[in-house]
Amino acid sequence: MMGQHVGEQNDDDLLLRIRSGDEQTFLNLYHQRQGAIYRFALHMAGSTSVAEDIVQDVFLVVISDSTGFDSSRGSLASYLFGIARKLVLRHLQRERQDLSLLDDSEESPVLPPAAIESPLDDLTRREGVDALRRAVLALPRRYREVVVLCDLEELDYADAAQVLGCPIGTVRSRLHRARALLMEKLQPERGTRPAIGALKPIRCIT
Repeated sequence: MMGQHVGEQNDDDLLLRIRSGDEQTFLNLYHQRQGAIYRFALHMAGSTSVAEDIVQDVFLVVISDSTGFDSSRGSLASYLFGIARKLVLRHLQRERQDLSLLDDSEESPVLPPAAIESPLDDLTRREGVDALRRAVLALPRRYREVVVLCDLEELDYADAAQVLGCPIGTVRSRLHRARALLMEKLQPERGTRPAIGALKPIRCIT
């Protein structure tokens, strides 16, 4: 899980060793964390080349940024995802994507809480990974990022709130809304809504 530490070192000591030139510690961190960063960037930007670039840039920041991480404010996971998020936003701005999608005033039906409690594993079985990936990418950014962080990468609400710079309650409400939107996008054309089992994070989507 992304929120776990690499090896037995605490996050401060790990980064200190990396910035002191410990190549092996850096490689260990890279190999254990790069997959999650790549998936986050891919789901957010929809481009493998952009995701690859963002992974490289995140770890360049790790090497060079001597003041950015503060363990009293959050975990190493939230620090890395926070860097990736900033880089994704720069990319989206360069591409001039419609950031007005951030407006919560858009009209879209929201399903009852019982129906949207845990859509992703059931929808993955029914619709397939590709369809789920497309649906996540089609979400407004504020909903897309919270689904990727909390449901796909298993970040807890506190770390997700740190990454997004918002209260935990906002993370919860956005996730609720995001799951409803996913259900609307991936609902089968015929029949009723699919039965939803317990939510299990989808870690294999790349």
